[in-house]
Amino acid sequence: IHCDLKPSNVLLDEDMVAHVSDFGIARLVSTISGNSSTIGIKGSVGYAPPEYGMGSEVSTSGDIYSFGILMLEMLTGRRPTDEVFKDGQNLHNFVAISFPDNLGNIFYPHLVSRDEVAEDGNYENLIPTIKECLVSLFKIGLVCSMESPKERMNIADVTRELSIIRKTFLTGEIN
Repeated sequence: IHCDLKPSNVLLDEDMVAHVSDFGIARLVSTISGNSSTIGIKGSVGYAPPEYGMGSEVSTSGDIYSFGILMLEMLTGRRPTDEVFKDGQNLHNFVAISFPDNLGNIFYPHLVSRDEVAEDGNYENLIPTIKECLVSLFKIGLVCSMESPKERMNIADVTRELSIIRKTFLTGEIN
């Protein structure tokens, strides 16, 4: 359990492979015996799952939530702490409203090159393979960032789905 998964704790190497860093909170949790919910700080604002605010113990499900928010941030270019996300609005709901038919309005345009955009230049008309990959990535981000821990994907399913998306992207074949 990491307890503080956020962009600044994910480092990219020269091959653009992500590596998780800063296990400070995770080490602190693992050294305390008994109830880990006694720790005051469990994650960062915007990335910590809702249940941590209710006093729940840290869990792998909490890290899955943070991963989902991190994915949605990468896909939209918006941080969960942006000013637009107040008064009950959050990054998860922002994406859910547009999923799956209006993702072209919210995805970060620098994710795709001009070659992957249909000939008319409209990002709504992405090449079908790219569009399918983006929809699948958004779906993972949404399911991982569900409010209820029981509704979130487990890491084995996340890994399997990401492998399928990678294969689709690299081969250009829609499943």
